[in-house]
Amino acid sequence: MKRSLCFLAALVCLWGSVKYGHAYDINEKFSVGGVAAGAYQYRELSDDMPDFDDAGRGGAAFQPEVSFRPTDKDMFFVKLGFGARNGLKQTDPEQASFALSPWAADLEDDVRNINGRGRDYLLAAWYKHTFRFGDDHSLGIAGGIIDATDYVDENAYANDEFTQFMNEALVNGPNGFAPSYDIGGALEWESGAFSAKGVAMGVGENDDGNTYNYYAAQFGYHPKTGLGEGNYRVIFYATTKDFLDPGQEKKDARKATLLSFDQELGEIFGAWIRFGWGDEGPVLVWKNLYSGGIDIKGDWWNREKDNIGIGYGHLSRGNQDIDITHVFEAYYRFVFNEILSATADVQYMKDDYHEDDDRKGWVLGVRVTAEF
Repeated sequence: MKRSLCFLAALVCLWGSVKYGHAYDINEKFSVGGVAAGAYQYRELSDDMPDFDDAGRGGAAFQPEVSFRPTDKDMFFVKLGFGARNGLKQTDPEQASFALSPWAADLEDDVRNINGRGRDYLLAAWYKHTFRFGDDHSLGIAGGIIDATDYVDENAYANDEFTQFMNEALVNGPNGFAPSYDIGGALEWESGAFSAKGVAMGVGENDDGNTYNYYAAQFGYHPKTGLGEGNYRVIFYATTKDFLDPGQEKKDARKATLLSFDQELGEIFGAWIRFGWGDEGPVLVWKNLYSGGIDIKGDWWNREKDNIGIGYGHLSRGNQDIDITHVFEAYYRFVFNEILSATADVQYMKDDYHEDDDRKGWVLGVRVTAEF
């Protein structure tokens, strides 16, 4: 019943946003918006994987949000998340054909008992105050239930599972372990072409069932040159010692460093890269990440709102069963209007195991998204 209601809500949202337009202000202080998306993906595995079947599954996500701005320096924000079905995500590792999810969206199981808190559907609820020191100089302070990925590991071409790449390796850096939807605070400082952000969170539960604290800092440079706009960021992550080591005998901290760069290359092309290096102390599926790709704007073929994305990810040097994971993804996004878009997506994934047989195959998908 809940699945049906979620699908119905998503369909109503899609219809309403297309009919009546984009996000709108209820008055000068209140505004509503959000996203509704559905996807169907078909997994075709290699013939040498007899323990797994080819399969096709769908899923939907509906994330409405409300903001209230009592002044031009203050903002209250609430975001809800509802999911229907889990697509090709599989919560049982023994039954998962690939280690990575082919769609990183928060689906049915992701929005229940969030971080072991017993909280369902409430993704974010925070207050932010901004101090302004000049036209291009500000400091924002936010606190509440936050999402670390709203502040760190940003990327212009590879950061949105609803309109860009779908595979989780190309949406964020999986070895960067930025948690979402828990208690914390964030600082955002901007001055001209420079920025700095900091995040601190208390997370209810990790994969070991332990509560932990999370800290991250990001430093950015955002130049505008003859090529176009660019963003160059370095991010540092750390946690408290609440993650089990590979021997399951003691607890250790997680640490990682990530570089996330994106750059326009004229009016048609853009390029992006992520490099990440983790710490070997706790259990890690992958320690290092190298990913990158290109973006091609639809101006090239007289479809200025459309785009093509091509990306590749290489994840390696963990301390578990997987030696190396390869991810290739390409998509075409067709934009109907400023609300509705549809994406045709193809992925190839390969997990190379130390002892077991490798797992490899293709994932073909279609995604429809309404941003309202």
